[in-house]
Amino acid sequence: MKMKKDSIEEVKIRLDKWLWAARFFKTRELAIKAIKQGKVLYDGQKANPSREVRIGVKLTITRADEEMTIKVCGLENKRQSAPIARSLFEETAESMAEREKVGKLRQERKWLHVTAPIPVKRPEKQARRKMRALRRQDEDT
Repeated sequence: MKMKKDSIEEVKIRLDKWLWAARFFKTRELAIKAIKQGKVLYDGQKANPSREVRIGVKLTITRADEEMTIKVCGLENKRQSAPIARSLFEETAESMAEREKVGKLRQERKWLHVTAPIPVKRPEKQARRKMRALRRQDEDT
């Protein structure tokens, strides 16, 4: 007679596969690329795509100009619907506040771009040099 194990086996999931299943990246290849570039930090440290994800770990994910700090709440190795994917992680309050702040700044910049006056003709060479100098000053500060 065979005896069944009553203990629950811990699921082992790779970091790249979990990021794909949690819908942070459209493909596993994009997830691997982001991990290798250091845009995904596992408890504040760089990780390999093959690193095992565990419940309770903090991940910092950088995409475009936004950064998210999340806590892993569930493990899944299949990509499913968005509500299920959303249940796999929990974003920290600080991360949510920072993303909201960055979003407002992005909207302000967009509004400034839309309301900027359209020049009648192309600026002359001297005016273009002055504009480049102003941009450099903005980047330095």
